Amino acid sequence: MKTRRAALGAIFGTLVAATSAAPLAAQDVTLVMHQFLPAQANVPKLILDVWADKVEADSNGRIEIERYPAMQLGGTPPELIDQAIDGVADIVWAVNGFTPGRFPHTEVFELPFMTYDAEATSYAYWKMFEEHMANTDFAQVKILGTWVHGPGMLHTSDPVDEPADLEGMKIRGGSRMVNQLLELLGAEPIGLPVTAIPEALSKGVINGTTIPWEVTAALKVSELVDNHTEFDGPAIYNLTFVLAMNQERYDSLPEDLQKVIDDNSGLEFSVFAGGTMAAADGPARQIAVDRGNNIITISAEDAARWEELARPVYDAWVADVADKGIDGQALIDQAKALMQEYAK
Repeated sequence: MKTRRAALGAIFGTLVAATSAAPLAAQDVTLVMHQFLPAQANVPKLILDVWADKVEADSNGRIEIERYPAMQLGGTPPELIDQAIDGVADIVWAVNGFTPGRFPHTEVFELPFMTYDAEATSYAYWKMFEEHMANTDFAQVKILGTWVHGPGMLHTSDPVDEPADLEGMKIRGGSRMVNQLLELLGAEPIGLPVTAIPEALSKGVINGTTIPWEVTAALKVSELVDNHTEFDGPAIYNLTFVLAMNQERYDSLPEDLQKVIDDNSGLEFSVFAGGTMAAADGPARQIAVDRGNNIITISAEDAARWEELARPVYDAWVADVADKGIDGQALIDQAKALMQEYAK
């Protein structure tokens, strides 16, 4: 519903003029935020900085958030969640799939052809985080936001119109779920951090990659490959993210500053973040259009054949999480119901 989307996103779209114009109080708290992308990339610029600026303003300057992009505090992207747990950083933005299998409940949204809308999925993700993940997957941290990007897709050196076209291709996969699908389709999934994609494409180490449109602009993917395959309907894959805070650091804050953090986190922020990432897809896609690249859109009818081929990935995941005491099919059903709930 557009009205609901506007209401959920409005709180994060702009800073309140009266708040930003008010005199700032003395700084009480400095929080360190760490993440893996360059500062000018879409997520830090359009989501993390907006969130941090809002927290600073709403605290009347009592909270300062120091921002460290591109792993400037050291370590690797898969280590970010542990940096939040251990207090190396106070706040981190992390990709759950960087540590495959560690956060099993979140993987329901990473199944192939599961998600279709970033806002609806981020809404369902937060609801299911509160019910299933707060005291399990993420019991060691304070989660501030949960979201996904816009529809994942394929960007390849040669056209991909049919599943068989992937035969023999080396494709950088975005998650263990899509890697399983790529393998089923005859491709060779290659594990690479997102920042390594341009060099791998330019040197022919990989023949393509799975990323959403939004990421292609910063990585100049549309200049490195000529073919892009998107799907009309559910996306071939998605990734889940968290904005996580060290629990002890949060607990150490005065109650009024905890409230500032809480008021700027949760469901509304998660939907805003997912919607903002998806909104950045359009300008990036236009770059490929302007270059005259070959954009292939798989119709919903044809995509059904791809979805059928993905069935073993679902079966394997349900069996895998069952060993951990999780009812995977119940999670799938609930996720679909919540995404439909948001869309109504």
